This record gives sequence, C-alpha cells and structure tokens, in this order.
Amino acid sequence: MAANKTETCPQRLRAASDALDAINGKWKIPILIALSFGNRRFRELSREIQGISPKMLSKELKELENNKLIERSVYDTMPVTVEYSLTPLGKSLDGLIEELYTWGDMFRKKILGKA
Repeated sequence: MAANKTETCPQRLRAASDALDAINGKWKIPILIALSFGNRRFRELSREIQGISPKMLSKELKELENNKLIERSVYDTMPVTVEYSLTPLGKSLDGLIEELYTWGDMFRKKILGKA
C-alpha cells in the first residue's frame, strides 16, 4: 500500500480512525452485511444476526443511522412498518466488506484450519 505523496501519516491515521469509529463493534458489520442483501425489518435482522439482543440491535441501528450508513423508513400501515436499508454511503462499504470476507476466509483456512 503506497501512501499518496501529499498525505501525511497523521492524515491517514485520522481517516482510518474515523472509518473504524463508524463501523466499530461486534455487530455493525453483520448488520451492514444483512442489509446488503436488501431492506430488512427489525425482527428480520434479529433473526439473521444470531446472538444479538434486541437492545443491542436497536443501539447499533441508531448509531449506523447517525453515521448515515443506514436509513430507517417508517410506513403508515397497521401496524406501523419500519424498514432499514443501506444509504449510498453504506453501499460504498461493499468493496471493503468483500475484502474482509476474502481475508477472513483465507484466515480461517490458514490460521484456524477451518473451511
């Protein structure tokens, strides 16, 4: 990875830190992955993401929404329907998430000895 000649180490560290702050934690990446397969309701997300409590899912969804990575849409139905989806900024993480998958798959095979 070659650094841009006009950037300094502190600039790159600050940018990387900002990115990690936005997606940091055990549950944000799994939420983003689930939403990459399409819009989901709260209950659908809680079913797909094994082990996350409703309280934690709610907290992480709010943080992702505050960081403009996901969008919460409320529909005037009976009962009220709420759906979550990726924003264009959230969709811009697709390449990074794919790289994480590729690296994680290689890591599992080489280090953990699991397929």
